[in-house]
Amino acid sequence: MHPDLIDPKKYRQLFLDDYAIESTKSTTRTLHSPKKWGPVINGVGVQSRSCPQWNSEKQLWEWWYFGQHAYYAFSEDGEHWEKPSLGLYESNGSKDNNIAFDPEYKGPGRPYHVVRDETDPDPARRYKCLFGAHNRPPAVSPDGFNWTLVDTPPIPSQDESQFTHDRESNQFLAMVKLGTEWGRSVWLSTSSDFNTFSEPKLIFHTDETDRENRRRRVRKIIEDPAYITPPIIDDEDYIAECYNMAVLPYQGFYIGFPTIFNPFGAVPPPATNYTRINQIEMTVSRDLYHWERVADRKLFIELEPFNGENYGCSQLLMAGHPIVREDGEIWCYYNALRMPSNIERYKEFNRAQELFRLNVKPEHFEDTGALTLAKLRPDGFVSIDGGECGIIVTKPFELKGEDVYINADATWGEIYSEIVDAETQRPHEGFWVPGEEPPPFTGDSTRGKIRWKYPHDLVFEKPVRLKFYLRQARLFSFWIERGQT
Repeated sequence: MHPDLIDPKKYRQLFLDDYAIESTKSTTRTLHSPKKWGPVINGVGVQSRSCPQWNSEKQLWEWWYFGQHAYYAFSEDGEHWEKPSLGLYESNGSKDNNIAFDPEYKGPGRPYHVVRDETDPDPARRYKCLFGAHNRPPAVSPDGFNWTLVDTPPIPSQDESQFTHDRESNQFLAMVKLGTEWGRSVWLSTSSDFNTFSEPKLIFHTDETDRENRRRRVRKIIEDPAYITPPIIDDEDYIAECYNMAVLPYQGFYIGFPTIFNPFGAVPPPATNYTRINQIEMTVSRDLYHWERVADRKLFIELEPFNGENYGCSQLLMAGHPIVREDGEIWCYYNALRMPSNIERYKEFNRAQELFRLNVKPEHFEDTGALTLAKLRPDGFVSIDGGECGIIVTKPFELKGEDVYINADATWGEIYSEIVDAETQRPHEGFWVPGEEPPPFTGDSTRGKIRWKYPHDLVFEKPVRLKFYLRQARLFSFWIERGQT
């Protein structure tokens, strides 16, 4: 295919960036947050940096997570999780627990990211993992419980990272945290064989716009009494930093979910960190190294006011990349942390005023974290929205008899579609027949077939474009498929 043409037959064309768009008029780009389904696993410091893994042999979802120890859970549906009694390691005088890794291990930390690789012909390498609290040595396992370190240098990293297996390119992607002048930043190390990893390269950091956003977001938490504020707040104009970034390979490009770290105040030595909030944004890349922020850096998942029962009140971080289900629905698993500091700091620096004001209970500090699920429609990250008359003209592509489909919501309006010449952008003859105008798309569908009263098969010798007219409607994606004969 010509390099100037897009390929809606191979990939659905989304609108996180302008890759598929030639021009727009009277439209807006809207980022859609996933609908929160709720906590699925909770407890003291419960977190994960791995998304659930499908085990085709067991027909189960598996999940490795951590708190006081490293744990294992499984699920038949991805929503309801069981903590099996593994009987492997003793805790509090009993082996009746779901501890999945030896608490007495003296090596380089514990499993931090776990992926199941069903493409590796060696069953002893079915599971792959990056270990450690600082730096990330690779390891392999036949079952996810018994690990062997790979004889290769660890990947340089600070205390945070994310890890992805890009099955289409057969690359393992380690997004590690290292410093720049913008503090915590994201660096990428890759491997095609999980034996040798490249030297990390800087791919993402914050900037002055993030610093301005920090001022506004911190002010919102401080000024809105519904939110719980950290015990230490000062007037320093801190930079924003990127705590980590999960990456999802999706429809021929990459979607990043950077956790933006916004400090409130400096924690006095010897702790030497910051009180802060962490929230999740979105960014997009076509090559993994050049990233474009989405929808003016609107938050993809943002903090919640404290209501005495919820978790996502101080820190939000992706638990690996989202899962794309068989029906295309996108399931986002993320870490939701409840308290922005511990009891001792609130007593020392705040005289516990904030805990008293919001009626925080001591037991809230004994149940501080939850792995949480939120759901998004297929391709539902971003839509192009039109009010009275929004217009989208796509980049050119080849159309050789395929059908055209859209993912769109026109519940309160309609979408008209034209096939136009790629060069002149004029409708092909026969598409607008007086008295036989093509019917608009209406309603809400993730797979809406566009129908025209066109007298010929949709076979064009030269490239074409699509021209969409949106009235009170949202367009999430479009693509083409060979029709059934």
